[in-house]
Amino acid sequence: MRKDRLDLAQVFSHMDESARRLKTLSADLEYTKVTVLVNDFSTDTGQMYFRNAKSPDILIDFKAPARKIILFKKDKVEIYQPKINQIQEFDLSKRSSLIQQFLTLGFGSNSSELQEVYEVKFLGEEQLGGAPTVLLELTPRDQKLAAQLSKVQLWISEQSWLPVQQKFFEVGGDYSIARYSAVKVNLNLPSSTFQIKPPKDVKRIKM
Repeated sequence: MRKDRLDLAQVFSHMDESARRLKTLSADLEYTKVTVLVNDFSTDTGQMYFRNAKSPDILIDFKAPARKIILFKKDKVEIYQPKINQIQEFDLSKRSSLIQQFLTLGFGSNSSELQEVYEVKFLGEEQLGGAPTVLLELTPRDQKLAAQLSKVQLWISEQSWLPVQQKFFEVGGDYSIARYSAVKVNLNLPSSTFQIKPPKDVKRIKM
């Protein structure tokens, strides 16, 4: 049992040290979207791969219930759906900084960057999956982001000081939960990890 009580400054210090050390990360991902009004739950499972850089690379490979690969690279996102052999391309250049903060919450972002985008509150410590975590609540400062996202809760592992769960609350009341497990850091992930390899006849649609 912890004798000393953590405060937000200590949590930030641990997270900043973890961010400095983080080069790559892979994890199993379970992503659940909840539509409150109709009590509808949909869950996708797969893997996430992350490479830390000024513009981080992120690839999410959902395997079930349907295969879908999402690649964030620089100012662009590609969503590949093998079942219909289609890639949707989105240009994020005008929103890249906010998108990166949204995606990399707790992964490689330091406390100063986090506080530029969010007002951060320390809600205390919780056991999650039998392991100790700290719970942070983030409220967007940017009006455009706040129009879509009312708040985010982060459960940060007290062992790795990386997220094990994120909960995104939409303004309308719906929410999403991302859970991370089997987390491995600083493996040698080749560049090919962050590439989509579709067949030559794939249909590309610019959104």
